[in-house]
Amino acid sequence: MINIVCTSKPGDGLLCYSYEHCCYLNSIGIRSQVVIITHRKFKEQDYLDMLEEKYVYVGNDIIFDHYTPMSNDITLIMGRSMMTLPFKDKHDYSYNQLLTMHLLFSKKLIAVYSENQHELWQPALEYFKNKKVINLCDFEVYPDGEGQYFEKMINFSIYKPVVEDIQFDHLFLGTNDVYYSEILKHIDKYKSHGVLTYNEKYIIMDYNNIFAPVKNLLGLFKTYVYTKTYFDPAPRLIQECKWLGKEVIYLRDKNIKDGGPVYFNRPVPTEEMYKTNINMLVAMIEELNEENIIS
Repeated sequence: MINIVCTSKPGDGLLCYSYEHCCYLNSIGIRSQVVIITHRKFKEQDYLDMLEEKYVYVGNDIIFDHYTPMSNDITLIMGRSMMTLPFKDKHDYSYNQLLTMHLLFSKKLIAVYSENQHELWQPALEYFKNKKVINLCDFEVYPDGEGQYFEKMINFSIYKPVVEDIQFDHLFLGTNDVYYSEILKHIDKYKSHGVLTYNEKYIIMDYNNIFAPVKNLLGLFKTYVYTKTYFDPAPRLIQECKWLGKEVIYLRDKNIKDGGPVYFNRPVPTEEMYKTNINMLVAMIEELNEENIIS
């Protein structure tokens, strides 16, 4: 079994990347499931609502909070933060959640490289008593990263059809207080807008806040206004807008070198591109499975 662990909030792109890769691996006969360790502010249904809104099918390959892996299971995380964040905020989790993460993260671990909270990576590996970690890395985003080359691509083949139903001209992303603060510098220039966010204390009620998950989000706006100020490894909304032919206003410091300019300039991934990319992961899984058989 491949256990793809997700410890993020339900609106985080890593939940989507995790589920999309799970679906593909299952489709080619590699048994996989997403193990979601719920964030303290959200319930299981919040995660299911997010997935059910986006994808044509959400099956029984999702586990919440409690799971005991088999001895030859492999763990996959789509970003190192899926392990460093629960290490950093370990007191926010229940005993059973921590036990599940200890059992999963101590296994053979495939980790998609990311630099956020880089200083916590080794302490997290030690805390969870990891035995073996193998890295995948997008070197265009992380020139100094480590591992085998791998891109975070969206599997658009399992998306629900997007219905064009324009409710406002511009969409902003404000899913944390830092993103939201940056939006405040620009939003008055865009009267017809929506702000994708959560119902938190930092929001401004005068703005058109829309709370994730949003039904048919990609069909509700004309243009995405990209304003993130800190390192962004793989901006999904940029890829989704390019897929739909929607405009993206790149309203941030163009000197920032991260996934923003990389994905802004990359072509929209076709189904064939996605398969070619994920086959690198498949080869790694097959190699680890062979090790399990021999040992």
